[in-house]
Amino acid sequence: MFVDIAKIHLKAGNGGNGAVSFHREKYIAAGGPDGGDGGKGGNIVFQVDDNLSTLADFRYKRKYTAENGEDGKTDRCTGKSAPPLLIKVPRGTVVKETETGRIIADLSDKEPVVIAKGGNGGWGNQHFANSTRQIPRFAKNGNPGEEIDVTLELKLLADVGLIGFPNVGKSTFLSVVSDAKPNIANYHFTTLTPVLGVIRMGEGSSFVMADIPGLIEGASEGVGLGHEFLRHVERCRMLVHVIDISGSEGRDPIDDFDKINTELSAFSEELTTRPQVVVGNKCDLIEEEETAKYAEYFESRGYKFFPAMAAIAEGTGEVINYVAAELAKLPAIKVYEPEPKPQLDLSAPKKRSFNIRVCDDVYFVEDAPWIMDVMNEVNPEDYESLQYFERVMRQTGIIDALRKAGIQEGDTVSVYDVEFEFMD
Repeated sequence: MFVDIAKIHLKAGNGGNGAVSFHREKYIAAGGPDGGDGGKGGNIVFQVDDNLSTLADFRYKRKYTAENGEDGKTDRCTGKSAPPLLIKVPRGTVVKETETGRIIADLSDKEPVVIAKGGNGGWGNQHFANSTRQIPRFAKNGNPGEEIDVTLELKLLADVGLIGFPNVGKSTFLSVVSDAKPNIANYHFTTLTPVLGVIRMGEGSSFVMADIPGLIEGASEGVGLGHEFLRHVERCRMLVHVIDISGSEGRDPIDDFDKINTELSAFSEELTTRPQVVVGNKCDLIEEEETAKYAEYFESRGYKFFPAMAAIAEGTGEVINYVAAELAKLPAIKVYEPEPKPQLDLSAPKKRSFNIRVCDDVYFVEDAPWIMDVMNEVNPEDYESLQYFERVMRQTGIIDALRKAGIQEGDTVSVYDVEFEFMD
């Protein structure tokens, strides 16, 4: 079964905890703290695999968890970092945050992309020794790994999309102009999955054409098969609209043409801007004068029209030559740019959860994975960025909780990877 959308849950590995340890060696009375740092948690990495053509594997496994980093050890030894969890997807997969619809990555090339970052390891007690705190009996826990629900959408990478009602000859057309071998039969919905074909124009010159199946009236609202495949038209640089000008199915070809374009517009207004060529297939079943009327009609509306008999490859060469020439003038296939994370919504009435732990006059803000997004945005060299961080601390209740825990001016506050002196 062709699957082109899937929802999965990702949990990157937590960082290992720092160790609390003191050097013990014969003839050395007080060796001092030597607790090592925790190892980094495993990232979750996505990478293109051209041996995959659907997202079917994600129907059966919906949760992916990377390994945690190893805890720190004695003798200042850092725990082992966890390996990344590699998830392979078909080329053209777009990864979106399920909750917001934000685009995280577009897997259109071979470069691996980190989708969920593993947490950094916590510091061992070796880092907390100073002139007034010579025997620190505490360490930092590892940072939590990112946890996120994502939606995977496969949007085929094709230069040209073949569109039109079922049984108008799209599969036949693709089979005679490319190396594709689609199923061809005289009934509706013979093609149940998008079919890609490479069309070679000579040495070092080729383009990809996709047969988009099942488009009928109401496709954008879920009628027929078309709603499942409309997303594959989005990347196409050009559309070849095949109509049956003989009306052999008892339909009006002009009405068919208008209905398909209505569905494209309803799905995405941007699709109406794509260059479109009209192929009048099965022209051998009507008189030449009637074919000429169709040509005049479509060209008066600004469309290039080509009569064809796809079954015997008559007229298909002219279509392909024209399409290849037009593609040379068009921009490259669309690649979706990642969208930045939105800032924390401080106006939300519900405060984010956290805990305050006090150890040797250090106030640790813990169990607050949500604040990691804030920490990633804070630039300690930028005054406005620091103001934003302070505003988050106040409006989420952390400052009040620190005061309640007994913090005094000048005491140390530790928020994951950041430490600062408390100033009231």
